[in-house]
Amino acid sequence: MSRLPLKAQTSLRGAGRGRSSSEEIGKKRVFIVDDHPLMLKGLTQMINDEADLVVAGQAEEPHLALDALSKSQFDIAIIDLSLKDGNGLDLIKMLKSRLPKLPVLVLSAYDEDLYAERAFRVGARGYVMKKEAPEKLLGAVRQIIRGEIAVSEDFKLRMLEKMADGHAESVTSPVAQLGDRELEVFQLIGQGFGTRQIAGKLCVGIKTIDAYRTSIREKLNLENSARLVYCAIQWVEESRKFPT
Repeated sequence: MSRLPLKAQTSLRGAGRGRSSSEEIGKKRVFIVDDHPLMLKGLTQMINDEADLVVAGQAEEPHLALDALSKSQFDIAIIDLSLKDGNGLDLIKMLKSRLPKLPVLVLSAYDEDLYAERAFRVGARGYVMKKEAPEKLLGAVRQIIRGEIAVSEDFKLRMLEKMADGHAESVTSPVAQLGDRELEVFQLIGQGFGTRQIAGKLCVGIKTIDAYRTSIREKLNLENSARLVYCAIQWVEESRKFPT
């Protein structure tokens, strides 16, 4: 199969795995967005081994995913939150605006305590952590295609408890207090980016990033910028226990 420019692929033949169109009749078409090559390859192989599913497209970058998803029809998009040239949450927001009927499943290394609720707020229909067994992911894919919500029992219980407590917040991690953009800035700090670089990545002014840094320090009770950088690096390193 010929590759689309810049690492995006779509195909009617199972994302380049040599399947004939007759073999795909009746199968649900899956699109994967992940910038980790080994993860992308493993997911594709695992899904294509299923009798009712086929990976019909892939992308490593958000703008390529948007372009490919707009040009063909898919039954579900599986999206990682950590992408080299963008943010998974922002991608989901844009997809919900352009393709409101396309269901999205988040597959991420980040703990659901921190990100699942954020993902659902922007339009995701499910959240699975990368450390889960393959059966969990495949089950979530099928649930979402059927029109259901796919979450862990632990997350479901926490949400029910939260509803029962009214507006009470059950914060399990100090980082969970951060807003979506603050969390993105915190992550970029932990990845070694400076203020000017972060401003460029997020297309905002340096003063805006400085304001985010101040707000993050206050919410996490960090006494200075050096402590902020140290804690951000520690948090990112902890997240990298599983591939992102």
